[in-house]
Amino acid sequence: MGTKLIQQRRGKGSPTFRAPSHRFLSDAKYEFPQNESRGQVLRFADDPSRHAILAELLLENGEKTYCIAAESLKKNDVIAIRGNKIAVGNVLALAQIPDGTPVFNVERKPGDGGKIARASGTSASVVSHDEETGLVSLRLSSKETVIFDPRCLATIGITCGGGRTEKPFMKAGSKFYAMKAFNRYYPRSRGTAMSAYDHPFGGKSFGKSTTVSRSTPPGRKVGQIAARRTGRKKGRSVKTGESKSGGSSK
Repeated sequence: MGTKLIQQRRGKGSPTFRAPSHRFLSDAKYEFPQNESRGQVLRFADDPSRHAILAELLLENGEKTYCIAAESLKKNDVIAIRGNKIAVGNVLALAQIPDGTPVFNVERKPGDGGKIARASGTSASVVSHDEETGLVSLRLSSKETVIFDPRCLATIGITCGGGRTEKPFMKAGSKFYAMKAFNRYYPRSRGTAMSAYDHPFGGKSFGKSTTVSRSTPPGRKVGQIAARRTGRKKGRSVKTGESKSGGSSK
C-alpha cells in the first residue's frame, strides 16, 4: 500500500509543518500613538520568525514596542514618529515623504501595521505624489509601480540585513539548522527520486505524464494540475535580413 503525499500530510495540520509561533518575538507592526511622538532604540533583537533584525523602542509614553530596524540605525538613536523630519529610521506618512526617498515596511492600508518591503535588504522608492487625489506611487523592488493611500505609514531607509543571500551555506548542516528555526520541511526529495509507493512519479519510470485532471483524487493529484499547456514557449522569430513582408532587405 502506498504512503500519503507530502501535501496530504501537510493538510492534516501536524506540528511538523506548523510555524513555531510560540518562539517568535513580535509581529513588528506599527503600534505607535496616533499623535506625533519619538522613540529611543534600546537594543536590537534577532527574531526567529524573520531574517531582518528588530529594534526595541522606548516611546515617550513609557511603552516598549518592536519595529524592523533600518540600515545604519544604532543603539540609543532617537527616531521620529508621525512627524515631517526626513531621516533614516523615522516613521512618517507617505504624504510627508518626498519623491525619490527609499522606504520600507510600508502599510498597504492605513493602520494595517506594514505589509510591503519587510524582507532583509529590501526597500521601495517613492515615485510621485498626485496633486489632485493625493495618492502616492511607489516603485517596489520587483520594478512594479503601486499606488498607496497618503496616510499609510512607512519607515525611511532600507531594511537591515542586506546581502544575506550572498554568503553561501557551505555545509548541509548549516542549511539544516537554518530551516529548523522556521520549522521548514527540509530536505525535500523530488518525486522522481522516490519509490513507486511514495509518489506517483517514483519507481524510475520517467514516461508518466505530469499533467493531471482537476478532478483527480487525492494521492494522485500531483504535477501540473489542469495545465492548459506545458513546456517552453516557442515564439515565431523573424530572421535577420528579412523584412516584415517576407522579402529580403537590400
